[in-house]
Amino acid sequence: MNGSKGRPLAGAPAGRGGGSDAAGLGRRRAAGFVAPAMLLIIAFLLFPALWTVYLGLTDYQLTGFAAANPQVVGLDNYDRALSDDRFSNSLVLTLQFVLGSAVLGQAVLGFAIAWLMRNRVGALRRTVEALVLLAWILPSSVITFLWIALLDRDGGTLNALLNTPGTAWLLEYPMASIIVFNIWKGAAFSMMLYAAALGNVPPSHLETARLAGAGTFQQLRDVVFPRIKGHVLTNLLLISLWTFNDFTPFLLTAGGPENRTEIMPVFIYRIALESGELGFGAAISVLMLLINLVIALVYMRLLRQRKEASA
Repeated sequence: MNGSKGRPLAGAPAGRGGGSDAAGLGRRRAAGFVAPAMLLIIAFLLFPALWTVYLGLTDYQLTGFAAANPQVVGLDNYDRALSDDRFSNSLVLTLQFVLGSAVLGQAVLGFAIAWLMRNRVGALRRTVEALVLLAWILPSSVITFLWIALLDRDGGTLNALLNTPGTAWLLEYPMASIIVFNIWKGAAFSMMLYAAALGNVPPSHLETARLAGAGTFQQLRDVVFPRIKGHVLTNLLLISLWTFNDFTPFLLTAGGPENRTEIMPVFIYRIALESGELGFGAAISVLMLLINLVIALVYMRLLRQRKEASA
């Protein structure tokens, strides 16, 4: 009994030096396990972000005298961006792209596929899901080549199907083309998320609504959407941010014709790398980051309000 004096009881938390974590590692060893991940975050996320903020305050150029001797210009780059017509045009085009491609396109198409396939079994469901996922996992360069072949003015597949020879879809309808392209490419994520969400809706609730005379729209409005509202908001948040930062349309239209598809990522690429104005491009990147944060905060607030209402 005396020999047990001074020993910590089994299951009791360790002392200050050893820490009080459930695994019993202690603070030093736990920090050792976390350190590699923290170093990677600092090297590939924190440092580039801080470096971009710094570049946005300078006149840094890709070549020339300003590349070797950049000068701090303060907020001049931000003033220039906010008064630049190309920046305003790019922001409007990006919002159109996000609204049409993500909010109205991927979310609606993904839900429609998930809803129609929810009770299907066998080869039909597997085939549909495989085709939708294939568009999502194929490399962007391969997808772009397929769409250029589809929309080509001379001998394009779409013109052959619609009997509209000579129609230059990427020149006459550039924004519509990249919106439809991105819907087709990205609907798989929404489909998978909604398929998982619909699996949590009790079939008995839908059957009861059906017996009460509710149509499909009423079932969706009164039974389905109230139960999956959180999934809907999460999906909209993710696909909105992904679409806002998507550079893939550049492979299809290169921002043209006449800057009609110059969304924000393409605009930044042209300013920073094609024109060599790294400082100005970095400032626009920071503004783009702030817009992303605003979008995320709006969705997070809606999610919080939903949780408070259901509590």
